Amino acid sequence: MATSAQARYPERAIKIVVPQAPGSATDNGARILAQELSKELGQSVIIENRPGGAFVIGNDAVAKAQPDGYTLLFASIGAFAIAPHMVAKLPYDIERDFQPIALVTTGHLLLAVAPSLPIHSVTELIEYAKKAPGKLSNASSGSGSPGHVSGELFKFMSGSEIVHVPYKGGTAAITDLIAGRVDLMFESLTSIAPHARQKAIRALGVSGARRSVGFPDLPTISEAGVPGYDALIWFGVAAPAGTPRPIVDKLNAAINRAIQSDFFKARYEQIGDEPAGGTPEEFAALIKKESAKWADVVKRSGAKLE
Repeated sequence: MATSAQARYPERAIKIVVPQAPGSATDNGARILAQELSKELGQSVIIENRPGGAFVIGNDAVAKAQPDGYTLLFASIGAFAIAPHMVAKLPYDIERDFQPIALVTTGHLLLAVAPSLPIHSVTELIEYAKKAPGKLSNASSGSGSPGHVSGELFKFMSGSEIVHVPYKGGTAAITDLIAGRVDLMFESLTSIAPHARQKAIRALGVSGARRSVGFPDLPTISEAGVPGYDALIWFGVAAPAGTPRPIVDKLNAAINRAIQSDFFKARYEQIGDEPAGGTPEEFAALIKKESAKWADVVKRSGAKLE
């Protein structure tokens, strides 16, 4: 009976839980994927936002869900590789309680400053920060977010002192950056790219090891003044541990097809991030590698989440 159900999967709508608010980078990415994935699987793919608790509420809901392929998680670097090192007592273990399905996209954070600031390059930002330690404010979409820890890595590697200002979501933080109420931000291209293209904020660089396909004229932070700086951002899909391998394989194949669709590639070309794909094992290896990297950054910064 179970084998027969697996062969017929999916027979009804699939839910992808997003452990962040609507309008966040994670939510935006999940919705782009869901549109194409529903075509590949022949069933509705519904997004359910479960924000709160540094990703814990949404993650825990999926970790405890039936491992039948009908409840999935849109997993991010923040949820799977950063927050676990900042939250003292998680009700789940990433490696034990989740089954990686596929890496969906890889990309960059954009380092941007308020247009009112007299700063036009990464070098100028570092000089300004060193002349006025603690004067500049670095907004992020929340404590433990990629923008937060990427800012911590930047401060450590550049020897600068900048005050972190966490928000409850990237939208409010970007709004305040545009208005000049905060000075700078490291934020996913998924959320901030339109504002960069409209010149509502001043883009200084991208966080990855190589330039963004969407912003080829923008240097990497490593090129622009912090040699060796590299902060990848990524999103993927995971299921509860124990999900049968035939279902894992069917989802993996569908995601790999979905992210190569013209619609998906066009949307991400606008954003500046890139479709990824690959096997469940490759995604699991990335999670492990990134978790080790950010554990070190979090420990050095002393950042904690209650």
